[in-house]
Amino acid sequence: MKTATIPRSRQNPRIRWLVPAALIFLSLVPIIAGAVRLTDLTGGQVTPDNARFFDSPVPVLIHIPTVTVYLVLGAFQFVPSLRRGKRGKASWHRIAGRILAPTGLLAALSGLWMAVFYDLPPLDGPLLLVLRLVFGSAMVAFIVLGFIAVRRRNYVRHSEWMSRAYAIGIAQGTIVVVTIPWILLVGPVDELTRALLIGASWVLSLAVAEYFIYRRAQAPTRAALPSRAPSS
Repeated sequence: MKTATIPRSRQNPRIRWLVPAALIFLSLVPIIAGAVRLTDLTGGQVTPDNARFFDSPVPVLIHIPTVTVYLVLGAFQFVPSLRRGKRGKASWHRIAGRILAPTGLLAALSGLWMAVFYDLPPLDGPLLLVLRLVFGSAMVAFIVLGFIAVRRRNYVRHSEWMSRAYAIGIAQGTIVVVTIPWILLVGPVDELTRALLIGASWVLSLAVAEYFIYRRAQAPTRAALPSRAPSS
């Protein structure tokens, strides 16, 4: 019995960039919202909606830039051609990873700080606070586990943990995809509905990440199929 390796067809270069393009498109919502928030802090007026940011601006000034870098730069980590470096030189993927790990941690930790110490805005109840603490802590844990995996040269596990961490971060854009249909079909959200929809956004993002992690894990198995040896 021999193993016949099925060569993979070359992927269209345009298709390779569909994933990062889609991720950056999802990132536009939190990035634009963050830019508006920074504008308010630098020259806007204090209102009941933003007073908590003026009272303690440092966490939000850390959170918004780090989230922006993490989401945009992280989208390009899913381009296979950027993973390969020239001989004797680190790949773009590895160089970007050295930026993404600390920015991802800062984004998650500052988000956790704001969730705990800022006053809850309207429609943000205890359930949403708990969900933010759970998924924010999970993002921190996934980044740490990904860092430990790469230090042990377990690049498969590293990719899996970092993909899960990014899925939690990008869920801020997924919220729009989940919430807008609800508002159009059902109507405005209340405190409970808002918490459930945002929680569903995190679950959806992680489910998509797990699907692609599973696909990558199955790829080597599909590439090699048993075949009978040719008769002599």
